[in-house]
Amino acid sequence: DHAIGLWLALGRKIVSADILDELQSASDGARASCNAHRAEVDRARAGIAAAEQELAKYSVRAPFDGVIAEQNAEVGEWVTPSPPMLTAPSIVDVLDPDSIYLSAPMDEVDSGDIRVDQRAIITVDSRPGQSFSGRVVRVAPYVLDFEAQNRTVEIEVEFDDNAVAAQILPGTSADAEIVRDARDGVVRIPTRSLLEGDRVLVPVEGVLEEREVEIGLRNWNYAEVRNGLAEGELVVTTLDRIEVAPGARVEISNENGE
Repeated sequence: DHAIGLWLALGRKIVSADILDELQSASDGARASCNAHRAEVDRARAGIAAAEQELAKYSVRAPFDGVIAEQNAEVGEWVTPSPPMLTAPSIVDVLDPDSIYLSAPMDEVDSGDIRVDQRAIITVDSRPGQSFSGRVVRVAPYVLDFEAQNRTVEIEVEFDDNAVAAQILPGTSADAEIVRDARDGVVRIPTRSLLEGDRVLVPVEGVLEEREVEIGLRNWNYAEVRNGLAEGELVVTTLDRIEVAPGARVEISNENGE
């Protein structure tokens, strides 16, 4: 008997079935190998991503640009998140010099009259004799309760001049006076010249005379006089002396009338 070979005609070329099967097997093997290498690449990429995530746990990034004010951890020291209901010291304290504001407690009695965008006058202990303009940017939605039933509402005030704010060191003591209303062209006197019951002492023909006045707006420094005093009249401001009383003789001795 003679073996009969089976040939297949492929296009213009004649290829045996055995050779075609061999080539198909080689192709399938190469494809499987390629898929296996792709899987290895995917696993390697997954490993890189996992390593990057693990590395990120060892990096602490601030959510803003700033200056490190205090560092509470040393190189090589392990730090962990705070346990529930407990507060652990911060790793670093970062300050944003472009976001300086004043946080001040205001008496709860005045809380109903304080609103965002109200004008404020800021005085800073490290800048004696100076005052700066600002505005209210936040009023706390609750009242704080301290010892001795001292209840206050916290407000935040920003400086109008960012250049001035950048020169104020964080933690500096300061005061804020909220401007609830302002009036021009009125008669005003120093607040320290007011006696109890809105009365003042005025010199009349060399003798101190007590006079009742109607007071309008007032702050720590000045009080508006609506009625009872004329523009240019003198009032006594040194009320802490025992000899300063109605009926006492007075002599104007300087150009300021004090």
